[in-house]
Amino acid sequence: MKTKVTIREVAKAAGVSVGTASRAMNRSGRVSAAAVAAVTQAARELGYAPDAVAQSMRTGSTGVVGMLVSDIGNPLYARIITAVETRLLASGTALLLASTHNDRQRERALIDLFRRRRVDGLILGPCEAESPEYLAGLAAGLPLVALDRDFSADHAGVHVDHYNGAMQATRYLLNLGHTRIALMTPGSVVRPGRERIAGFKDAFAERGVPLDPKWIRAEKSAMEFAFSEALSLLGAPEPPTAFLCLGTRILSGVLLALRHAGRTVPDDVSVISIGDTDLSQLFSPTITSLTWDLPAVGTAAAELLLSRVGRAEPPTHGRILLTTQLVMRESCGAVARPAPARRKPAPHRAD
Repeated sequence: MKTKVTIREVAKAAGVSVGTASRAMNRSGRVSAAAVAAVTQAARELGYAPDAVAQSMRTGSTGVVGMLVSDIGNPLYARIITAVETRLLASGTALLLASTHNDRQRERALIDLFRRRRVDGLILGPCEAESPEYLAGLAAGLPLVALDRDFSADHAGVHVDHYNGAMQATRYLLNLGHTRIALMTPGSVVRPGRERIAGFKDAFAERGVPLDPKWIRAEKSAMEFAFSEALSLLGAPEPPTAFLCLGTRILSGVLLALRHAGRTVPDDVSVISIGDTDLSQLFSPTITSLTWDLPAVGTAAAELLLSRVGRAEPPTHGRILLTTQLVMRESCGAVARPAPARRKPAPHRAD
């Protein structure tokens, strides 16, 4: 049976002391880049694997961070999660991941579970409750990065500029003559939904166009409402001529409702997706989308957390804001104007 390789053997192979090898493996203390490279190469060649439990006892760190999002299956979150995991693995840190389903009690239970697993820090996405004080209470004693969520000065966060993104998309539709625009977004309390609604309203206000509140459809539940809500709107006497909807599930619900109602895109109804997904790109016609750099969101969140883990004093308040852009495709068109009424010919008068 092959005996386990020890740190002493790694140090000997790398030509350094045991202390230097240990510091190089743990990325702690003062150690040169050359020593780190030599130790890493020696460990790889010898097949050395550090004892995680012993390492945790020495350093007080488990090398694991927890991340909560509303829905792991959401393609928008999937790309962010992949970027977080990639950045953490590069630093020798593992990711513990779960879905809250936008439920406050589930979020609390999962954070308690993460604490029992002794995670080194938390990345928390939007959930049912939104306030910096509430978030601070949830993560008391742990380094925290808020992902598209309100946070206090003791923590850090990554935000997407949903406000200006929604305003840009709404302006575009208004320029095409649309005034009956339905905004379909989950949640009016969580930051992304709240910011989208504000940008949507302000775009109408700056043009002096009245906005009927019925066009804003924001539900706490993530996605199931989209089909029924869109179908209800399309059956109204004055249906929407355009939809702004979060992709993928809300977008697919709206597109299904349009098919059931016998409406075509963009001839009858224009559609913009908030968030660019495979559905936006593969649907025919392709869907104009409001997009942002999802991998950059994940990488920024991971780097912010790594900068805060293991510090006696947390670094100063940090907020990273990522901009959005509108990708023009084929799903938007000008509002069809009704044909002018034909004038009846004047009756013939006999002389």
